[in-house]
Amino acid sequence: MPSPRPVRALPRLLSRLKPVPSLRATFTVSFVAVACVVTVLVGILSYSAAARLVRVDEQTVFAEVVRDLRELVEQDPLTPEDFAPSGSGGPRDDLIRSGRTDVQVLGPGGEILDKGAPGLPVRDADRRTADAALAGVTVEHGEVEVGNDRYRVVTVALGGGRGAVQVAQEFSDTEDLLRELQQRTLLFVSGIVISAGLFGWWLARRQTRRLVQLAGAAEDVARTGHLGIQVPVAGRDEVGRLGRSFDRMLVRLAQSEEDQRRLVQDAGHELRTPLTSLRTNISLLRRIDELPPRVREELVDDLSQEALELTDLVNELVDLAAGQSSTEPVQRVQLADLAEDVAGTARRRTGRRVVVRVAGDTTVEGRAGALQRAISNLVENAAKFDRGGSGAIVVVVARGSAGALGELGELGELGELDELGGLGDFGSLAGPGEPGDDSGVVRVEVLDRGPGVPDCDLERIFDRFYRAPDARSLPGSGLGLSIVRAVAAAHGGAPFAFRREGGGLVTGFTVRGAEEQGAPLRRA
Repeated sequence: MPSPRPVRALPRLLSRLKPVPSLRATFTVSFVAVACVVTVLVGILSYSAAARLVRVDEQTVFAEVVRDLRELVEQDPLTPEDFAPSGSGGPRDDLIRSGRTDVQVLGPGGEILDKGAPGLPVRDADRRTADAALAGVTVEHGEVEVGNDRYRVVTVALGGGRGAVQVAQEFSDTEDLLRELQQRTLLFVSGIVISAGLFGWWLARRQTRRLVQLAGAAEDVARTGHLGIQVPVAGRDEVGRLGRSFDRMLVRLAQSEEDQRRLVQDAGHELRTPLTSLRTNISLLRRIDELPPRVREELVDDLSQEALELTDLVNELVDLAAGQSSTEPVQRVQLADLAEDVAGTARRRTGRRVVVRVAGDTTVEGRAGALQRAISNLVENAAKFDRGGSGAIVVVVARGSAGALGELGELGELGELDELGGLGDFGSLAGPGEPGDDSGVVRVEVLDRGPGVPDCDLERIFDRFYRAPDARSLPGSGLGLSIVRAVAAAHGGAPFAFRREGGGLVTGFTVRGAEEQGAPLRRA
């Protein structure tokens, strides 16, 4: 029994063989179709109008010739001899000149007295008209073939049985002219359609060239997974905007991929040490009965501490990874309120005094959870490195720097200027690289009196897993400040850190926010 697989595969094969219409071909066909329809309609209407005008004009002229002839024979009793050829401009010459007509004269009984050129056929109706007693009696023949030509013929009686005059107008030459016009119109329409096809193909190729390049770049990315492919971004039209957007998307995807790769590498590196230590201590548990009681207690304490550090590290990694792909909605956030919440939590956890200072409107568009986590990391970092300090940890939230510097008088009246470090501390609100009059920026600063950080380490404290040599003996994962940097970057700002006058450190970040409302500095 033959296998049914080839039968089932045939439709798939046929679907693959079907030509896939491209945008360029679609555009060209559409352009040619529109041009063809318009040109054909114009050609048909033009030809019909021209043919109708020519035919109507010929018929009108011939009708006027017949009318003039009837009036002539009705007014005067004319004989066939009056229509004989003459060079003096007789009635016959007038008929020929006026309508380019052929004239043939009939005698009584329809006898041909003066044959036309060419000769016209004489029928029974024409003979009866020649014998008619009343002048002006006519008989009309719509179409008469004479040789290879066609004529319209009218016979007009002279009256009194004296005979008749036949006048004829050739319309085959007119039809030949119209037929030639029709052929030329068809040739013209064909030429227009072909030209439109060529022009449409050229225009479609010109218009879709960048789209084809963009589609090729997208297919290359899908095929190779390489995000560094060059994307055409020329032009300011919709295609150029699409190219620039696609290029920015690839840059962000490449950056995200690089961040994920670095995160995995750094996490693997940092997890290796605590896991190794944990495995070592676990291996010692197999001989716990052989160990002295003091060593047992130290071993259990080490295991608890390592498990706690490993838990903190994993939590930091989860928070950092979640911050890179956060789905938290953007909303209007009061950074001052977030700082108050963080300060209250820090007071309960550490027992330290945490003071919040606010200047101006601190409303921003952002993610409340991420911003609160960034402020919390700064406060926790300050408390951790200033364990024995008796001074307050100060959290300053201000728009730009002019507002804080202008309100120092109120702090002096409260007797806290010396505690906060003097004018130099709040002068830091202008910050390195930040213009002091930038009213669109909200700054968050945390000031402590800890041991500080050497100048050579200030630029690296926001790197992932980086810990200064003096801090490596303290608990921590080295991810807290890197989360601050990620949150600041996600909100259009940047982190900063510098040494504080009189000792200690100032760390913080900037956020792009709403316009300044001019709110005064208030005490928490």
